[in-house]
Amino acid sequence: MINKVAKVTVYVNDQEEAKDFWINRVGFVLKEEQPMGPDFSWIEVGLSGDDSTNLVLYAKAAMEQHDPSKVQHPSILFSTTDIESAYEKMKQNGVKVGEMLRMPFGTMFSFHDQDGNDYLLREDK
Repeated sequence: MINKVAKVTVYVNDQEEAKDFWINRVGFVLKEEQPMGPDFSWIEVGLSGDDSTNLVLYAKAAMEQHDPSKVQHPSILFSTTDIESAYEKMKQNGVKVGEMLRMPFGTMFSFHDQDGNDYLLREDK
């Protein structure tokens, strides 16, 4: 029935600012961008060369007009194979990061996007 998670929608205040954050600070690539009327676009970002889950950077204002209950921020956990390198790279790129958490079940840290939404990056080995 379901064989993968295709997209996760993140509701953002400013789509261009969000696109800049995910591409230039986190290292994602632009997967798709199409106008959705005069004020909004459909913007997808994801990992380079990967056809796994993409993020849809959807205008919060557009969804609030349609269904205000939908704009709550989703909980998203990203994966890396080199947590130390990812942590340093995000800090160098001006991303607000939390402290490194070393737990028996994995090493991880939180980071925040341009709107202050919280994400988690965990090392998978």
